[in-house]
Formats: sequence, structure tokens, C-alpha cells
Amino acid sequence: MAKLVVVTRDGTEKEVDGQEGLSVMEIIRDSGFDELLALCGGCCSCATCHIHVDAAFADKVDPMSEDENDLLDSSAHRDATSRLSCQIHFKAALDGLKVTIAQED
Repeated sequence: MAKLVVVTRDGTEKEVDGQEGLSVMEIIRDSGFDELLALCGGCCSCATCHIHVDAAFADKVDPMSEDENDLLDSSAHRDATSRLSCQIHFKAALDGLKVTIAQED
């Protein structure tokens, strides 16, 4: 099974199984990471599932939509690697994807 590497806000790194077809947000949430609030449940209507994607995978994840871009603009912690984890659909090509949970706004 493909792996997802999640780095928490305190720098703890944990490798979890990633199920193809789920969003990165669902995998993180279902793996017991309480830091990722995902208040809207994956509807791309908040920014509480904000993550930073490792640069090595920047060109492998789904492209950013205009709605996602607008929501990320509300975060004081946005940078070039910022994404909403609900908008990245996990697939085998993302095996080893490393993401860091963004600081809370």
C-alpha cells in the first residue's frame, strides 16, 4: 500500500497507509491526527485542513483550483508549498508524499 508521511506541528513525523481514492485530508483525519480540524469535511469551504506539501511532490499533486487559492489567502501561514489537504486526491503515484500540517490561524 502507498505511504503518506505526515509531519505534525511539533515536528513529529509519522508514516501512515494511504488509501487510493481518499483525499489526503481523509487519510490524515482517519489516522488519528487531531491537529487537522477539517471543519467543512472536505467541501473546500474553509482552510482548516491547510498543509505544506514537500517540494519533491509539487508537480505530482492535483492542481490548485481558484476556490482553494482564495481560501488559502486567508491564512497567515500560507507559502509556496501550501495546499488544502481535502483537495489532494491520494493515488499510487503519490507513494511517499510528505506533508506538514500547517500552523493554526
